[in-house]
Amino acid sequence: MSIKLSKNLEKIAPSATVAMTQLARELKNEGKDVISLSAGEPDFDTPDHIKTAAIDAINRGETKYTAVDGIDELKEAIIKKFKRDNNLSFSKENISVAPGGKPIIYNAMIATLNPGDEVIIPSPYWVSYPDIVKLAGGTPVIIETSIEDNFKITDTKLKQSITEHTKWIILNSPSNPTGEVYTQYELETLIDVLKQYPNIYILTDDIYEHLLYDRSNKFITIGQLDDEINTRTLTMNGVSKAYSMTGWRIGYCGGPKTIIDAMRKLQGQSTSNPSSISQWAAVEALNGDQDFLKNWLESFEERRNKVFEMINSAKGLKCLKPKGAFYIYPSCEELIGKKTPDGKVINNDKDFAMNLLETKSISIVHGEAFGLSPYFRISYATSIEKLETACNRIIEFCDELE
Repeated sequence: MSIKLSKNLEKIAPSATVAMTQLARELKNEGKDVISLSAGEPDFDTPDHIKTAAIDAINRGETKYTAVDGIDELKEAIIKKFKRDNNLSFSKENISVAPGGKPIIYNAMIATLNPGDEVIIPSPYWVSYPDIVKLAGGTPVIIETSIEDNFKITDTKLKQSITEHTKWIILNSPSNPTGEVYTQYELETLIDVLKQYPNIYILTDDIYEHLLYDRSNKFITIGQLDDEINTRTLTMNGVSKAYSMTGWRIGYCGGPKTIIDAMRKLQGQSTSNPSSISQWAAVEALNGDQDFLKNWLESFEERRNKVFEMINSAKGLKCLKPKGAFYIYPSCEELIGKKTPDGKVINNDKDFAMNLLETKSISIVHGEAFGLSPYFRISYATSIEKLETACNRIIEFCDELE
């Protein structure tokens, strides 16, 4: 017997980052010497003081249902974090906690979009943004960027993309997949445009906030630059990247009460509350010792420098040096049309990625998944030794193309 699936599923594709990571995992289980550079998670363990807080919560019996969108203690920690790090002032009624950053975005789009509504998304983008918009009944409007403009949209491109149907713009800085970071000036030029359109809301994905390599520049989020813009900005963050808590599944946001109320209503009929234990761990993550971040950032910076140097030395590849996050996004344009030693043609970045995996056991994610080809994403959230080995295999693969 067959079952008819929802037509909504026809609008979307499986997550390419998850698919490539899973494929690499399966090949590794078969005994192949696969190095995965496709996973978007730090290789560091969750800090001990955060794990201890979770164990203490279990021992206290904090294992029951909680408020749908977060315990008061976590909301208070989030409010303090926004004020401390971003100079943003929120009340508890303006805070929502969900089981991960992705559900925050999903809840916001499902709760606000109607058929015909448009959401502006700069490319390259995190793979889930357009599909979430489609599932919510909206229409993604993609603004394509390039390596020449540092993968960032301009005020001119933004204004050209706005229509009477535009409801949201999604910004992500530091960026997944490019590692690029918007400066205060660049955000202010976007604000000048957005202030002309008071019905457009802004979702800013700040999940990589603490992973900045230029110590002289403090992280800037768009809501802190203009009070009026902040009244229509949903500022999203989480504990997965900065605290190496990807499996704990805690995302959060601050924003307009009307949207937060709608997100709470939706979550009450879907996932309900995030894990109670994870919430107490997140309280400690936000309130507790932050000193470990400095050492982690130094390790990421060393890895970034090594990958940047080696990838740029590969025949036919070029890339920018990322300013944040733990990704690098090289162009493979010069290799399109070339052949592998066994005669396979590299027609696009997906061919590049799949042939690299098949012949050199290196897993990356092709740029098509992020809405911009011919590029590919490397995650350097693994050891320097593995990165050197992986980059040498990539260089070898490029050298062998004819």
